[in-house]
Amino acid sequence: MSDNVYKTVELTGSSETSQEDAVRKAIHEASRSIANLRWFEVTDVRGHIVDNEIGHWQVSVKVGFTIDNQ
Repeated sequence: MSDNVYKTVELTGSSETSQEDAVRKAIHEASRSIANLRWFEVTDVRGHIVDNEIGHWQVSVKVGFTIDNQ
């Protein structure tokens, strides 16, 4: 097993459906421009209320990825 160096970015995903969907959207968008995604950590969950109902979820995550050693 080789030693790795990791970097993290903080993202906030949003979804009208669920917390999980908000996380998936954030990770999907990150994967479009960041290679070697390895892990995530949920750091905050909040939402927006519309007419006494959940309008949407906002979930903040730290996403870790390995740095290429080339």
